[in-house]
Amino acid sequence: MNIRPPAVAGSFYDKSQKHLQSQLDSWLIPVSNENKKVRALIVPHAGYIYSGKVAAQAYRYLKSQAEDIRKVILIGPSHRYFFQGCAIPSVDYFSSPLGDIPIDKQGVEIMKEIDDIEVSDQIHAFEHCLEVQLPFLQTCLNKFTLLPLLTSNVSPVNVANLLDSLWQDESTLLVISSDLSHFHPYSEAQRIDQNTCSLIEHFEPTLTPEQACGSTGINTLLLLAKQRDYQLTRMELKNSGDTAGDKERVVGYVSYLVSEPK
Repeated sequence: MNIRPPAVAGSFYDKSQKHLQSQLDSWLIPVSNENKKVRALIVPHAGYIYSGKVAAQAYRYLKSQAEDIRKVILIGPSHRYFFQGCAIPSVDYFSSPLGDIPIDKQGVEIMKEIDDIEVSDQIHAFEHCLEVQLPFLQTCLNKFTLLPLLTSNVSPVNVANLLDSLWQDESTLLVISSDLSHFHPYSEAQRIDQNTCSLIEHFEPTLTPEQACGSTGINTLLLLAKQRDYQLTRMELKNSGDTAGDKERVVGYVSYLVSEPK
């Protein structure tokens, strides 16, 4: 088996299966989404002591529809490599301390035919923004396949066109991995992040990397969600000054649910 092993277990989150599962179980108390079907999440990707609880506020809504979700498209920004388009892996599995997740090989084959796609295990090998989401997904869902996508120099319109048909199926969940502003003083970060959230909540696909490192993924989601008349609900907005850091240079975190209209 060709497996991408965990790269940040022991740094961004606990490498002990037992301790990691215990931590996630304490955060991921199941809650109903009032019969609204969750189609997507926006969640942060810092170390769990900083942003894990913020992410969990959205993830825990998935437990009530775990049986219905069989595919996850996971999108985040490439932090280590700059390239044209998006990158998918060629491996068969992504692994975390909680086990192996099979890659959606059918989705990979479809994407291979697209100009904006690069197939690269190297780009994925040490990237944290997708990996930190895996234990959350493994705890909230049952059996599912994963389509991991890292964005670099690509327009949200192109990514939206690429994903539109792949995200039609109601058994497919879209997860966008992104933090908000980086390294501003606490009060300035609050102001910037509140403005960013206002743009998100008005479905304005104009975010920049300075507002959200995963702006390409968020803008892509906003384009598709507005087109489909989906509803967007903010679950929690905090920064590292609220969680586990000082207030001199903070990083912002937000979690959202994207649901079908009732």
